[in-house]
Amino acid sequence: MPTDFVIDTAHPVAVTGANGYVASWIVQELLDAGCTVHATVRDPSNSRKVEHLQSLAATRTGTLKLFAADLLTEGSFDEALQGCRVVLHTASPFVVRGIKNAQRELIDPAVQGTENVLRSVNRCESVQRVVLTSSVVAIYGDVADAQGRVLDESHWNTSSSVDHQPYPRSKVAAEQAAWAIAEGQSRWDLVVINPGLVLGPALTRHSASESLVIMGDLLKGKLRTGVPQLEIALVDVRDVAHAHVRAAFIEQAQGRHVLVNQTLTMLQMAQLIGQQFQGRFKLPKMELPKWLIWLAGPTQGISRKFVSLNVGHELRFDNSKSRQELGLEYRPIADTLAAHVQQMLDDGVVRG
Repeated sequence: MPTDFVIDTAHPVAVTGANGYVASWIVQELLDAGCTVHATVRDPSNSRKVEHLQSLAATRTGTLKLFAADLLTEGSFDEALQGCRVVLHTASPFVVRGIKNAQRELIDPAVQGTENVLRSVNRCESVQRVVLTSSVVAIYGDVADAQGRVLDESHWNTSSSVDHQPYPRSKVAAEQAAWAIAEGQSRWDLVVINPGLVLGPALTRHSASESLVIMGDLLKGKLRTGVPQLEIALVDVRDVAHAHVRAAFIEQAQGRHVLVNQTLTMLQMAQLIGQQFQGRFKLPKMELPKWLIWLAGPTQGISRKFVSLNVGHELRFDNSKSRQELGLEYRPIADTLAAHVQQMLDDGVVRG
């Protein structure tokens, strides 16, 4: 197991979607190490979106350079990649609510964006490694897909579609597109990170991550009458960021990496939060019967197919590759939840 690794500070490191939830932590770690970070965002002049990155750079030894780039604009990443040996591609939409056209809003941006970035990589002779942020939903679509197995890097999501679980479909399609491009050349190698639901403190109050929305629903009392028996794969945002940096600079890293610390039900999450913030939130105290969720699901925007294939099924992962190859040591998930909740309190996102 690698106990130490060296971050290359002699060459700039590119981070796409650098103002995102995970990417911001990656940028901070690279700046702490003294790297020059080529950070791509849609609009560098939007201070609301980039001020936290500029604040990070102002107090650290590394240098931040912002570049405008759009996932669907061919060639827009070319400039940012110049001189970089490592590209960390984190930019991808994470929206699972209010979708009107899944193909246009989710799948096309994820696939075309990945292809666009990797075509830029192919045009940039300096790049030697790409680290791609994928997801565990590229490994499974519905919990029932596991069929009692412990899931690992060898498994692929084959059940999601544009009509059923379109977000997982976008992740598996984007990752498969990345592997196809990587296997079509020999100059750079691809390392993939497959995290579960990412929780923990954000470096900006303006993150739009769906994981923050899920926690908000739990803390604001929207689920206080009860929750489904739904198991969720969880991981700390700081562990995910650290895994990206290790994947970038540990030479022997290769292939996919499941990043799941622990799998908990929504009720177990609520119980852990309740133990640390006693009486401060209207948290659920019970699990609702599956038949009731199946019956009421469509009125809440949840399909009965989703309920049938996800509620009441066991979900387990093998994270040994991330521990052995990347030397990752996971934070206790109770600490992750506590830090996440405390920041939401501090930022006034929730009250307790």
